[in-house]
Amino acid sequence: MITSVRGRVLGLAPDGAVIEVGGVGLFLACTPTTLAGLRVGEQGRLATALVVREDSLTLYGFADDDERVVFELLQTAGGVGPRLAQAVLAVHPPNAVRRAVALEDLTALMLVPGIGRKGAQRIVLELKDRLGAESGAGGPAPLAGTSGPWRDQLRTALTGLGWSIREAEEAVAAVASEAQAGMVPEAQAGMAPEALGGMTPEALGEAPDIRVLLKSALRLLSRSS
Repeated sequence: MITSVRGRVLGLAPDGAVIEVGGVGLFLACTPTTLAGLRVGEQGRLATALVVREDSLTLYGFADDDERVVFELLQTAGGVGPRLAQAVLAVHPPNAVRRAVALEDLTALMLVPGIGRKGAQRIVLELKDRLGAESGAGGPAPLAGTSGPWRDQLRTALTGLGWSIREAEEAVAAVASEAQAGMVPEAQAGMAPEALGGMTPEALGEAPDIRVLLKSALRLLSRSS
């Protein structure tokens, strides 16, 4: 079993990354937030899970071991395969999954494309006593999308989860104000643009949390569908 890989990041795609290990480029399927922590040309380390099918071998990559554990546990619930388990982690970090299951928060689980009410109920019923308690005080800090413009990252994440380009564009536009608010440092939140020297929040080096924006976009898309 391959539990982790470490090597130079050769390339990034909307649904995964290529990491060179021992002279071999391995493609790992990853969530947008995991991809946000990688940089082409730099060293990267990902926890992994190998899913074997009759016609394929797919290696999934995760930011840490906890994500891999939750990924594997999710698949023990009826109707949840690796792609759906990965979609869950694209929307919710591990501790949020544990919290949603423990509190029977079906609404949170139904934010994931492909999970309806019955599917959410099944996940709660089958995993409530298996996911364990939340790790740490608040779990790992959320990854900020700093590998590129947040609009491109969010658009790619939404289309990767099955929404059309048009729907993704509309959702990106709808959460733009929330993204801008998240990029402005608290001390500068009430300052006029000219007081910032005409610089945009992106130019100041601030980036919104892609996972937070993704949740907001999915809520909007769920209401309109």
